[in-house]
Amino acid sequence: MTTDELRFSYKKNHKRRRFALILAIVIMAGFLWTAVTAAGIVDYADEESARHSDAAIILGAAVAGDQPSLVFRARIDHAIMLYKQGTVGNLVFTGGSAGPGLPTEAEVGRDYALAQGVDPARIQIETESAVTEENLIYALAVGEAAGFQTYTIVSDPLHMRRSMKLAHQLGMDAAASPTRTSAYETWRTKLPFLARETVLTMGYTVKGWMSPSR
Repeated sequence: MTTDELRFSYKKNHKRRRFALILAIVIMAGFLWTAVTAAGIVDYADEESARHSDAAIILGAAVAGDQPSLVFRARIDHAIMLYKQGTVGNLVFTGGSAGPGLPTEAEVGRDYALAQGVDPARIQIETESAVTEENLIYALAVGEAAGFQTYTIVSDPLHMRRSMKLAHQLGMDAAASPTRTSAYETWRTKLPFLARETVLTMGYTVKGWMSPSR
């Protein structure tokens, strides 16, 4: 090979090695970020505040007809416990309908709470939301109209970190109160939930970085 050919080959190989190194660093950084995010979600799962709030916001979950799913029931039961303890003064149920003519998650939650003896005057609902961010946005609008200023967010333990992150981004004066029981009891059921929460939490973090307000 000539000197020019050797020089060209060296530069080509050098570029390949540099690209491979950069790619390896990016992949390692991605794995590290994912691991740190997942660990933070698990660590936050036991975070709970005992403060009094004007209202508990119960994040919506699936329903079966006019009955809450096991996941949703655990959230409702926890909120009712807080209400009966006097930790929260009101309940705000969230969640829309899975289809035309079907009851909304919020309505099912309200009816369940009424059957447990909760004062109807202490219940507010929003029936438009489909995802966690909308749960909080619409619940905040309902709460502001009712004069609420402080909130306790009620959901499953592994759902709390993302929920609180969104609540704070919305400017809510919010505290966390994860359910003490959950349908996600074993790691076989927890891992898919954790994986989903990790991806969504990372997505909202990136969304925050790209926000024009930053």
